[in-house]
Amino acid sequence: MKKIISGGQTGADRGGLDAAIKLNIEHGGWCPKNRRSEDGSIPYCYKLKETVSSNYKVRTEQNVIDSDLTLIFTPGKASGGSLQTIRFAKKHSKNYYHIDIFGVKEENFQLLVTLLCHFDSILNIAGSRESKFPGIKNYVKNMLCEVIEHINQKNR
Repeated sequence: MKKIISGGQTGADRGGLDAAIKLNIEHGGWCPKNRRSEDGSIPYCYKLKETVSSNYKVRTEQNVIDSDLTLIFTPGKASGGSLQTIRFAKKHSKNYYHIDIFGVKEENFQLLVTLLCHFDSILNIAGSRESKFPGIKNYVKNMLCEVIEHINQKNR
């Protein structure tokens, strides 16, 4: 994995960034002007660039454009900003995959192993906010860490 990016929102976004930090993978991405987030300001431990707009859609679209694959993690169907992420991926003909975290964990694990073995450059992580689904940040972080560590061990 070359780099993991996201918009820095609470929840899935930060879970992706935390996985990158834990695994010593380069991380970044675009965030809204003034590091806007539902919990105030995005912490500076996340190496994100600010867009010229505080509108979430601007950073969402730019992160989709800058990535090779976007993973959208939600409980059940994608809605709101997660659905907008899918629309941007389709608009720009970018690879994306929706992961329903209510799905069978082993099936999600195997799917991610397969996907990440084929897309090894820039991975964009998006999905539900922590306020909408408490615990999603840790789910995404743990799942990505397990998958990437598994791939790395397999490739040694």
